[in-house]
Amino acid sequence: MRGLNVPSFYKNMTFKEKVNLLLTEALSEKESLFLIDLTITDAFKVIITLDDDNGVVLQDCIDISREIENNLDREEQDFSLEVASAGVSSPLKHIRQYKKNVGRTLIVKTNTENIEAELVEANDDFVILSWKAREPKKIGKGKETVQKTLEIPYGDIKEAIVTVTF
Repeated sequence: MRGLNVPSFYKNMTFKEKVNLLLTEALSEKESLFLIDLTITDAFKVIITLDDDNGVVLQDCIDISREIENNLDREEQDFSLEVASAGVSSPLKHIRQYKKNVGRTLIVKTNTENIEAELVEANDDFVILSWKAREPKKIGKGKETVQKTLEIPYGDIKEAIVTVTF
């Protein structure tokens, strides 16, 4: 897209198509970086949320922002652009985010329960959570601490957020 050699098909694209194409190209240059969300409002405010397998750094946001901004013509369409990393309290949206957070504690909401547990495994189909719970003893009175493990398909997860401890 850079420079004056713009392909003819590019001139016929809508603003949203151009942003999508530029973003796809910019992300293809940084394999560990991936898109969480792209919003383009009716007022042409472009909001891009990114994540990275190793954590997003400020330079990643700057690079993506420049790649898009430098290849769009404000005289053709005025716009605003915001590029940011997924916030610490943002729900996980992609399998890739689950995989990068193995070993961390999540709060997972399903249709039937809320679980705070360690994410011990994340594959392409489901996550495995592990946590300690107090349950009545099988024999006698009182409670005992037991280790629980649960496999949850991604389709059953309504929301999952990484907990932050200081």
